[in-house]
Amino acid sequence: MKAHDGMYIDGAWRPAAGQDVIEVVNPVDEQVIGTVPAGTAEDVDAAVRAARAALPGWAATPPAERAARLAGLRDVLVARADEIAETVTAELGSPLKFSQAVHAGVPIAVAGSYAELAAAYAFEEKTGNSVVHHEPVGVVAAITPWNYPLHQIVAKVASALAAGCTVVVKPAEDTPLVARLFAGAVHEAGIPAGVFNLVTGLGPVAGQALAEHPGVDLVSFTGSTAVGRQIAAIAAGQVKKVALELGGKSANVILPSADLAKAVNVGVANVMSNSGQTCSAWTRMLVHRDQYDEAVGLAAAAAAKYGDRIGPVVNAKQRDRVRGYIEKGVAEGARLVAGGPEAPREQGYFVAPTVFADVTEDMTIAQEEIFGPVLSILRYEDEEDALRIANGTVYGLAGAVWAGDEAEAVAFARRMETGQVDINGGRFNPLAPFGGYKQSGVGRELGVHGLAEYLQTKSLQF
Repeated sequence: MKAHDGMYIDGAWRPAAGQDVIEVVNPVDEQVIGTVPAGTAEDVDAAVRAARAALPGWAATPPAERAARLAGLRDVLVARADEIAETVTAELGSPLKFSQAVHAGVPIAVAGSYAELAAAYAFEEKTGNSVVHHEPVGVVAAITPWNYPLHQIVAKVASALAAGCTVVVKPAEDTPLVARLFAGAVHEAGIPAGVFNLVTGLGPVAGQALAEHPGVDLVSFTGSTAVGRQIAAIAAGQVKKVALELGGKSANVILPSADLAKAVNVGVANVMSNSGQTCSAWTRMLVHRDQYDEAVGLAAAAAAKYGDRIGPVVNAKQRDRVRGYIEKGVAEGARLVAGGPEAPREQGYFVAPTVFADVTEDMTIAQEEIFGPVLSILRYEDEEDALRIANGTVYGLAGAVWAGDEAEAVAFARRMETGQVDINGGRFNPLAPFGGYKQSGVGRELGVHGLAEYLQTKSLQF
């Protein structure tokens, strides 16, 4: 167990204003592996002031130089990839191979993509008798979640820095260790003092102080829809820009012409990935009535193969929350075909990979985000019925469509009310915009659209 001291503010580790600490617990064995300072409003104020002081210089830095700094940061992350993976595995419980491929690999790719975008983006353009300037929005408050702890930091920080903004990050209290590691990487990469700042702490204290701070120009938040509403309300009082990436209840629509076995197996894998702690997970599988029983059998068999291959959820509260949803699914009449609420292990925050059949669209497990390894399989009558069910939640973050003919899948996907759709198992693309419709959020992350979130526009008429 290691006690980590200080906040990274203005290019150096500084003592925290208060004495309280946050314990970091390994979800596998429930042992405390470290502590970090619990930040206060005073810490937040110091970080925001440092970011404001650094803003003019960083905003005036030529885009090519900002790109070079981001490329250097990517290189440091590459060199530290093993340490990143091991850290995430320790504080999140993710299996090491998944941490290496995703928790370390994806942030490296995203950092590299913004190094390239910063160099290539047209920050100035001419239209008619006007010149349009795209300028940094200012100081960014980045409040990040625990499920992809480094990716969510990098997705916000790299795009903000590419735009010329300065940043204060408040990471999730469950996974602050990789955030501290990232601060060290920023320092090693030579990012100027004050451009990036890190304050660890609790959401209702440090997070709220950051969202409320008048020196913050934009709040970028990833997390629950409930907290997103609170942040939006705070920002509205100051007419402050927000970017919100919130909950999801994504539909995996398997059309009759699809390769059923492949679609089901990939769909189950998607839900079990990261122990179900993925906002864009395809947690509703929609299958035509004529193929329903076969799909249920395939899904149950696929889920049974996972067993101990998935890690725990992040903490005891989340474990109990997920089990509560499983119990509610049974109580409302859904049929368990894999898993259940019983603990698969005596120690650790584990939840059994769970699959429900006979789920109807009005059930709680078909409407609310569970954020655990739980799949609901729903039947549909025809394509219009499938579309109605797919669009029948308050969320619209992601989804998938499978069909024997790609054009058929694309035609269906175009009618889905969601921000991102994978066609026949399409691969993750770090340049594609990610974000939601409806209560899944406001704004986009990744690629050129993610960069645009951190810019404001000025036109000069001649």
